[in-house]
Amino acid sequence: GAEELELLERLLGLPGGNKYGVQGERKVPVLQTNNGPGLTGLMTIAAHLVRQARKDQLLGSTAEEKAVVQQWLEYRVTRVNGGSGKEETRTILKDLNLHLEDKVYLAGNIFTLADILMYYGLHHIMVDLTVQEKEKYLNVSRWFNHIQHYPGVRQHLSNVVFIKNRLYTNAH
Repeated sequence: GAEELELLERLLGLPGGNKYGVQGERKVPVLQTNNGPGLTGLMTIAAHLVRQARKDQLLGSTAEEKAVVQQWLEYRVTRVNGGSGKEETRTILKDLNLHLEDKVYLAGNIFTLADILMYYGLHHIMVDLTVQEKEKYLNVSRWFNHIQHYPGVRQHLSNVVFIKNRLYTNAH
């Protein structure tokens, strides 16, 4: 959570220097603000940072886009953060693959905060997928590859490769 928020800060061009902590067993991120109570929760803090950076378009432009962005942010926090089992991961990839069948981004044709946070949340999963698994979830792979090449998103995270390596054949 905290690391993702720091990546988001840099992506948004914010000065950084925010103090993040975690709360409870589920390690919910907390942002300590100078005035008053801190902000709690990945979605809340992320949306706050987006507004601070005056990049509100990342939260969606129309009421419907805003709702879709919110929906995927909730999905990200409840499903992607929650379940880490193989079965849960498969369900998540299946859900996303179906959703992205006819879309460039999670909220349709616009790049939003949902894409950014879903990318950060799935990175550790995508890194470990086999070539076959990446091919099975082709829409997720296409989307993920597109997002990781979006200016400023990937930062220090490793580049996930989606092309079969044809240098080596099985004829040893």
